[in-house]
Amino acid sequence: MAAESDAFTPLTLPVLPLDDEVVLPGMVVPLDLSDSEVRAAVEAAQAAARSEPGKPRVLLVPRVDGTYAKTGVLGTVEQVGRLADGDPGALVRGRGRVRIGAGTTGPGAALWVEGARTDESVPDPLPGQVAELVKEYKALATAWLRKRGAWQVVDRVQAIDDVSALADNSGYSPFLSTEQKVELLETADPVARLRLATQQLRDHLAEQEVAETIAKDVQEGVDKQQREFLLRRQLEAVRKELRELNGEQEGEESDDYRARVEAADLPEKVREAALKEVDKLERASDQSPEGSWIRTWLDTVLEMPWSERTEDAYDIQGAKAVLDAEHAGLEDVKERITEYLAVRKRRGDRGLGVIGGRRGGAVLALVGPPGVGKTSLGESVAHAMGRKFVRVALGGVRDEAEIRGHRRTYVGALPGRIVRAVKEAGSMNPVVLLDEIDKVGSDFRGDPAAALLEVLDPAQNHTFRDHYLEVELDLSDVVFLATANVLEAIPEALADRMEIVRLDGYTEDEKVVIARDHLLPRQLERAGLDREEVTVDEGALRKLAGEYTREAGVRTLERSIARLLRKVAAQHELGERQLPFTVTDGDLRDLIGRPHHVPESAQDPAERRTSVPGVATGLAVTGAGGDVLYVEASLADPETGAAGLTLTGQLGDVMKESAQIALSFLRSHGAELELPVADLKDRGVHIHFPAGAVPKDGPSAGITMTTALASLLSGRLVRTDVAMTGEVSLTGRVLPIGGVKQKLLAAHRAGVTTVIVPKRNEPDLDDVPAEVLEKLDVHTVTDVRQVLELALAPAATGAEPEVPVAA
Repeated sequence: MAAESDAFTPLTLPVLPLDDEVVLPGMVVPLDLSDSEVRAAVEAAQAAARSEPGKPRVLLVPRVDGTYAKTGVLGTVEQVGRLADGDPGALVRGRGRVRIGAGTTGPGAALWVEGARTDESVPDPLPGQVAELVKEYKALATAWLRKRGAWQVVDRVQAIDDVSALADNSGYSPFLSTEQKVELLETADPVARLRLATQQLRDHLAEQEVAETIAKDVQEGVDKQQREFLLRRQLEAVRKELRELNGEQEGEESDDYRARVEAADLPEKVREAALKEVDKLERASDQSPEGSWIRTWLDTVLEMPWSERTEDAYDIQGAKAVLDAEHAGLEDVKERITEYLAVRKRRGDRGLGVIGGRRGGAVLALVGPPGVGKTSLGESVAHAMGRKFVRVALGGVRDEAEIRGHRRTYVGALPGRIVRAVKEAGSMNPVVLLDEIDKVGSDFRGDPAAALLEVLDPAQNHTFRDHYLEVELDLSDVVFLATANVLEAIPEALADRMEIVRLDGYTEDEKVVIARDHLLPRQLERAGLDREEVTVDEGALRKLAGEYTREAGVRTLERSIARLLRKVAAQHELGERQLPFTVTDGDLRDLIGRPHHVPESAQDPAERRTSVPGVATGLAVTGAGGDVLYVEASLADPETGAAGLTLTGQLGDVMKESAQIALSFLRSHGAELELPVADLKDRGVHIHFPAGAVPKDGPSAGITMTTALASLLSGRLVRTDVAMTGEVSLTGRVLPIGGVKQKLLAAHRAGVTTVIVPKRNEPDLDDVPAEVLEKLDVHTVTDVRQVLELALAPAATGAEPEVPVAA
């Protein structure tokens, strides 16, 4: 052909523009001659071919957005005729690349340009890398063609050996964009062009594989849904047949819930809310997660005892007898419960049980040290009132949702502990014990104590709204009992909504009664012993309570009894002791060892803490009840010690200030009290509170520190049997303090016989049990001078005062 003979000579050809199309060498494409530019180029080529041998030649140039490419394809017009739709057309074959040069003139209306054929030669034989590239391209093209079912084209591609022709074969690929085909056209190097075509084909196959994977997953999901739908329909059909066989009426699950709601005895607003949820359930599909939320909510609402109430036992005498039988002591609490029952009975008799939609509930807070029976008292109250009892442990709760519940939209949402307690009780008027309310914490999830404000407010809790139920719940008929060890740990707003009842601990006589009537029978059963086999006389119980344990409650006492009975049971099994056996106070040492708490008055005079001047006995209140507190004072050597006041024992700011006040009072009134105050000016004063690992604070040790310093300066001992408590002022006045009952119980446990308290605390003595007051000589004072007269022993005649010196 003429086109082949002048492969590298300059060419002058008419331009046939291709809008958004690209023809590569080797391709045969039909062109529509109805386009004026196409027809002009073909007619110009035909006119030029009349004077030259060969077929008419045109320059096929891609035109993208009105811009011509820099490289075109020399094409020969193979045939002119009509296309399949009847329009005139021409069949053009691409021969080779032509780099477009300057424009020129020629026959016809077409645009003529000059151009030159590009060099597309490839070394023969092919290098190894090029051969591998040819192999890879054929493999990728074969894989793509097989997916399309073009088996005949596969054979033709496999038969192409020329690198340039193989690369230009990509022009037939329908997945290539116009820009990608132009890039192939303008790449003159055959190897680079084949590499580009291979990469384009590889990327397309990767995209196609991802698309096929997605389509497969979607199809599998659709098939699964269709299969599930079919199985559910089959299951419904099977259930229908079973219902017909069993004679049951046909009905949907939502119809079942509707029937249950309509049949339940629900408050009007609760019924309306439940029916709305049933309507939502009927509209929800089986696959919708909302359906499971609604069913769970409806089950919870239907299980609530909306109309269930227990009748209170208004036998006041019988209720008091139950409380007395189950708990010794605790008279304040028993009186409060008896008062509540009596008022409820009278209100019911007069038709005043419900006023303004509220009933007469009660909120009591039992505050006291551990082991005094706060938790067990709640069950006794329920027993006395004839109500159901539920215990709610609040220790360590930090999430507000534990009280108010979670929103239904959360996964695993539940009602709050209050709603669950009412549901567990099975009645709307149970006794709910909120145990360890002072141990409630708060963090980023909210403050549970703040959520309890509405629960424990008698003016609000008749319309309590749980976040999960979202319907009003009447808690006004619930008796709430809260227990706490420390009143100060309860938020003020919460404490204001409760009636505080203090349990300050048991006397020794009460402990003996509790041990005899309650603890001993229980521990005998746990040890596998009968009452006829082992008896413990009252003397042994009194010694256990007084010398082996020293606590406000009875937990340690019960453990000591359990240890004693275990020892007896083990000795019997070993053949060392015969039953029956009576344990006396003389047997305790052999069975469980020596006493741990010997009263100060029972020790040898030389071993007592107050056997030297500068040591006084005080009284304090701790988290475990009342306790005895010793104060030690000493003066530093004037030659080695620095002047000033030193305080040790892990003291708080208030107690440090009390020590400063005591020292200032003695410095200013030392001459009046006949004390050598010069020592206080020139020598350092050291005050120490033993048990240094325990934090201490408060003003009630003021007169105790004053007495210790006065004893140190005067050389007079502080009486062993005297303990004191009270705040001191700069003028020597003794000011009132708190916790008088707990402190006097602690003094009684410690064997103290004389107690000094402020005169203004005299009304608090009415709360102290009578048997304790009978054994204590209580002095009420208004001035610290009275304290010194009572507490300091007379000075030994003719003896020099011994002043301890700090090391």
